[in-house]
Amino acid sequence: MKTLRELYRIGKGPSSSHTMGPERAAKMFLARNRDAKSFEVTLYGSLAATGKGHMTDAAIIEVLSATAPVRIVWQPSVFLPFHPNGMLYKSFDGEGHLMEEWTVYSVGGGALSTGNNNTVDVSEEIYGLNTLGEIQAWCQNYGRGYWEYVDECEPDIWDYLRDIWAAMKQSVENGLANEGVLPGPLNLARKANIYNVKASGYKPHLQSRGFVYSYALAVSEENASGGTIVTAPTCGSCGVLPAVLYHLAKGHEFPERRILHALATAGVFGNVVKQNASISGAEVGCQGEVGVACAMAAAAACQLFGGSPAQIEYAAEMGLEHHLGMTCDPICGLVQIPCIERNAFAAARALDADLYANFSDGQHRITFDHVVEVMKQTGKDLPSLYKETSTGGLAKGFKENYGK
Repeated sequence: MKTLRELYRIGKGPSSSHTMGPERAAKMFLARNRDAKSFEVTLYGSLAATGKGHMTDAAIIEVLSATAPVRIVWQPSVFLPFHPNGMLYKSFDGEGHLMEEWTVYSVGGGALSTGNNNTVDVSEEIYGLNTLGEIQAWCQNYGRGYWEYVDECEPDIWDYLRDIWAAMKQSVENGLANEGVLPGPLNLARKANIYNVKASGYKPHLQSRGFVYSYALAVSEENASGGTIVTAPTCGSCGVLPAVLYHLAKGHEFPERRILHALATAGVFGNVVKQNASISGAEVGCQGEVGVACAMAAAAACQLFGGSPAQIEYAAEMGLEHHLGMTCDPICGLVQIPCIERNAFAAARALDADLYANFSDGQHRITFDHVVEVMKQTGKDLPSLYKETSTGGLAKGFKENYGK
């Protein structure tokens, strides 16, 4: 597995695969074609189907148009063989002759690939163990925790994770402070601030949930409005882990050092899924985004509350297992409905998974690795209309009922 720097990325919303990935690709292509007089970018499959709602074209045009005019071609019904989020970049000289063409895929979490599992990010493999079972066995053999395996493999990661935690906190606080309507045709009002205010009026056992909801809503609303967030593991699922960590840090006064350790542990679980399955909604549905985020947050919470490696694995397993089959069917191609609410519910579910696992001795039949395998196969079995194309599920029903 590769560095956690490629899992946790600070960037602008609303989508890591539909905005951050294409923007990075455009910058890389421009660096090789500074003398081009025009560009053409063809978007395929899921990337084309929901690209306008995710501002894919705006992200690409902003980068390339500073040098030359850009033409965007939409091909939502054409799926390239490697991944649903395919892009074809072309550059032309002053006479219209082709200078270069480059096919690249946005594979989730802002990462890019040229196909056949060749990532554009050329960083080396940092982690020698690639399954959670192997990592858990290492922890048990050496009497250490998951975060200590991270420290063993990349001891220089802590300053980076400190920046990630700072960005997560800022996204919560920005989201709580901002009010108004989110961009797009849905005219969806922000709710984080209201939920936060109302939560303070409830008794403690309900107050806790209300605050968690408000924190997850805050980050997800920032993402939906194009604000700065952290992929955890994606933009569409960016509210879950920050909400849980922010809530626990504030409510239980955990020191920053322990929060960073929890962040590292969460990263291990996210990285295992990224390595062995997918975190792309266009490839496996929302189970790969919100489901994985819930697993990461459950693992982080369980560690903070003293869970053993086995209990932490159990908490993460439940977080992912109980999101299996979740479709990605955003209304109007926006990361708003049902995405924002899903982040809030997944944050609460992560805390439930932690509590359930901590009551147990950590022994259970279905392993996290098994659930990852099932998630990958389930994603393959899902029809494309349920994988970020906005042609099925809630998106289809909304269009039929409301004409949007």
